[in-house]
Amino acid sequence: MSLHTLAYPGLPLGLSTTYSAGPGTHLHVPTSTIYASLAGRPTLTPSPTKDKTIKPTLSIPRLLPSQTHDPILSSSVSNSNTIPCVGSVVLCRVVRVRTRQVDVVVLVVYEESGDGEGNVCADDWQGVVRREDVRATEKEKVVCGEGFRVGDVVRGVVISLGDQSNFYLSTAKNELGVIMAKSEMGNTMFPISWKEFKDPITGQTESRKVAKPF
Repeated sequence: MSLHTLAYPGLPLGLSTTYSAGPGTHLHVPTSTIYASLAGRPTLTPSPTKDKTIKPTLSIPRLLPSQTHDPILSSSVSNSNTIPCVGSVVLCRVVRVRTRQVDVVVLVVYEESGDGEGNVCADDWQGVVRREDVRATEKEKVVCGEGFRVGDVVRGVVISLGDQSNFYLSTAKNELGVIMAKSEMGNTMFPISWKEFKDPITGQTESRKVAKPF
C-alpha cells in the first residue's frame, strides 16, 4: 500500500506486518491495520539499524501553520483556509455533547461527492449537529449522548451555513456518523454494528451513531 499524500483521522494507512505505528497513528489489533489519528501528511521513518526485522515507522506529524508552505500540501492547505459550504462532506471532532445538539470542530473539508483528497482546515470552524439531524428516522427518540462522545471523529455533511458562529451538519445517512472513537478506557474501538463500537482490549461495547464505511 503506497502512502497517502494527505491523511485524515480514521484513514487506513497500512498493515502492522509492514510498518510500526508511530505518533499520529494507532493500531487496530484485530485487523493488524494502522490508522491515522491526525489530519496531515504521513511520513515513513526507516529503521536506524540494518536489522531487517525492525520495521519502518509510520507517523503523522501535527500540522502547523508554517507547514502549509510545503509544496505537497499547498494544493490542499492554505493560510487563507478552506471554508465549508452547503453540501460539503466534512470530518470533524466532537468537543461537546448537549441534550439537543452536538458541538464539533471541522478538521477536513471535501467536495460535495466526498471523493478525492480532502482539504485540511488551517483554522477551527465550529459546527453543530442538531438532534433532529442525527438520523433520518425516529428523530424524536434521538439521545445525543448515546450517539456521540467528546473526542469522536465524525463524518457529516453541511446542510446550512447556520448562524454567524456555527455550520449546521447532518449525519442522517448510512455513510455519515462516527468513524473513529475511543472507549472510556482510552482504547481505540472498532464498529460492530450501525449503533455500536467495541473495545478490542476490554471487550466492552459503547453506543454510537456509526458511519458505514465507504
